[in-house]
Amino acid sequence: MGHHCHGHCHIFGIFLGFFTGVIWLLFAVLGFITDFFRLIDLGNLGHFFTILIAVIGFLAFFVFGLYVFKRAWSCCR
Repeated sequence: MGHHCHGHCHIFGIFLGFFTGVIWLLFAVLGFITDFFRLIDLGNLGHFFTILIAVIGFLAFFVFGLYVFKRAWSCCR
């Protein structure tokens, strides 16, 4: 028996974090979040929240992407 990766729920959670980061970053870059905050009339505060959501989305994309890469690398070696 070789070394097999167990804990599929854990890798699924990490992938879900990666995917969520991508979605939030994409929404911020395409302007959906800015349009939403403009719709509820937040003005300049909406721009701050959009930048904050974009940064959080990028960090989630980067951190969870790194974990997915590490997990896939250790399973395939």
